[in-house]
Amino acid sequence: MSINKELSDRVQFQSENNIRHLPFSQEMQFYSAVRNGDINKVRELFTPLAQEGYGVISSDPIQNIKYHLVITIAMLTRFCIEGGLPAETAYTISDIYINRMDNCADERQLAQIHQEVVFDFTKRMQLISSGDAYSKHVVRCIDIIYENIYSGVTVSMIAQKLGLTPQYISKIFKKEVGITIFEFIMSRRIQAAENMLKFSEYSSVEIANYMNFSSHSHFISVFRKYTGMTPKQYRDKYFRTNYSPTDGAEKALPTPDDLRTEGE
Repeated sequence: MSINKELSDRVQFQSENNIRHLPFSQEMQFYSAVRNGDINKVRELFTPLAQEGYGVISSDPIQNIKYHLVITIAMLTRFCIEGGLPAETAYTISDIYINRMDNCADERQLAQIHQEVVFDFTKRMQLISSGDAYSKHVVRCIDIIYENIYSGVTVSMIAQKLGLTPQYISKIFKKEVGITIFEFIMSRRIQAAENMLKFSEYSSVEIANYMNFSSHSHFISVFRKYTGMTPKQYRDKYFRTNYSPTDGAEKALPTPDDLRTEGE
């Protein structure tokens, strides 16, 4: 059947059975409220995915919700980037929640993730709207760090990409974020290493090499400083079998306060 014939048949069926998608204007109001960090408006417009108005993408009810949740997360991500959330932060949040969704097997878990991701994005945008956001140079600096986290990013490289001096970008980064660029980079490298220890079968030596540490012993030393455990102890405690869809929500993306604590 051609797409035009199927489209015609579906539109006729939906019209005859009074099946309607959510109004476009209502969807845009919702995503705009998230982008603006308007929590009260988001609460007012928030609707569960398992209800009329979201359309049938799959005959499997759980898979249908998952498809709609992926669409929702994609829309949230792009609206929030447009609103000033650093792109790499937004895409990483998206990846985290979609990965969690992938492990869900029932409607209750999916509903929980749906609510969490909506209000996670909204609260982050509320900080930006309240004036607590970073300047454009610091936002771009953070983006560059994420884009090059596995390739040995340095302050000099960041400064060159931004067309600024290392001294200037270091000064404004420390002032706005509360820790040095080096401390921020190291905390992100350790976060990435934590995820690899949790969810991959790479050895500690392989992870140290992949993350561009000078040696395995240096990796162990830095990892212990940030987590209080050696990589082996961390893997023994958290590797896959101990993971749940709601585990480590804040750990994945620390708040500025968390980063300040790490840098002290």
